[in-house]
Amino acid sequence: MSYEFSAEVWLHQGDAAWHFLTVPEDVSDDIEERTSHLQRGFGSVRVRVRIGATTWATSVFPDTKRGAYILPVKKEVRRAEGIDDGTVTAVRLELVDV
Repeated sequence: MSYEFSAEVWLHQGDAAWHFLTVPEDVSDDIEERTSHLQRGFGSVRVRVRIGATTWATSVFPDTKRGAYILPVKKEVRRAEGIDDGTVTAVRLELVDV
């Protein structure tokens, strides 16, 4: 199962400077429905992601504050694709275990 959407990259305000994007609510709801029996630690779900020409494997994590999954966007991806805090980017997200 795969999804395509656009989302804004944001910087987590905390001890570590991680960048994330929020998976849209409708996509998050569908992921939850399809993977509730497959979730791993912290409710994470394994995914493959493509932004621009860059593809990588990671996990999305539920964020109760946002009511959606969040996707970490690592530095190598941000650098390769010219992404920074506030950049709206097109994302292709594929569920690995479904």
